[in-house]
Amino acid sequence: MSGDRLVVTTPREGVALVTMDRPGKLNAMDPAFFAELTALGARLGDGDGIRAAVLTGAGRAFSAGGDIDSFHDLDGDPARARAHLKRVYDAFCAVERCSVPVVAAVNGIAHGGGTELTLACDVALAGQSATFAFREPTVGLMPGWGVVRGPEVMGRHWTRLLALTGRVIDAGTAERAGLVQQVVADDELLGAALDLAGEMAALPAPAVQVAKAFVNRDAVGGFAESVEATALLFGTPEHRDAVAAFRAAHGR
Repeated sequence: MSGDRLVVTTPREGVALVTMDRPGKLNAMDPAFFAELTALGARLGDGDGIRAAVLTGAGRAFSAGGDIDSFHDLDGDPARARAHLKRVYDAFCAVERCSVPVVAAVNGIAHGGGTELTLACDVALAGQSATFAFREPTVGLMPGWGVVRGPEVMGRHWTRLLALTGRVIDAGTAERAGLVQQVVADDELLGAALDLAGEMAALPAPAVQVAKAFVNRDAVGGFAESVEATALLFGTPEHRDAVAAFRAAHGR
């Protein structure tokens, strides 16, 4: 099940470890990543003996969010932006709708799409050094998935604080906000996440799967409007200027 962006192993019986594997780019999310995550979410638990999964990042980041270079390729065209956003939302929805529970093991940087992907997981654990942020406003965008899911997970006030400022928060603050359910030492993070997934995998699979589906039964709606609003922001001069400045600063 492994691909160019996601490496899948089975370190424990019934538990898949899914590792985002672009450490050189802080596991930034590009179209290939979204395609792999969508396909993987549909396959996990489908006759493969997997009953729970852990999602983490290689290197010093969970994910720094969307790959800015892929934003440049959109060229400010709302139609292209809509297609891109559909790929993004399909991938995050695939995690929510995956038949098995997905535990986020958030290591290091989880900004932009990294925080949004955390929202899509069923439970989130974070290492002490993890940081979270909706960085989209710093490049003239809004966190399209985050403004829909954030209020359900963190409440409106925390979602507004992050979405309207781009502020970076630490793991302890994320736990208080409800984004993360447990903070552990960095060197204990993966073991703790695998232990939790193992607890889930040891239970009767139908009970766990139905409970996940039932909790997520109302997790629909709002995305069509979010796609339209965010696609329009991709076409603003403020966004184009911010992307150009980022690429120039990084020699691209």
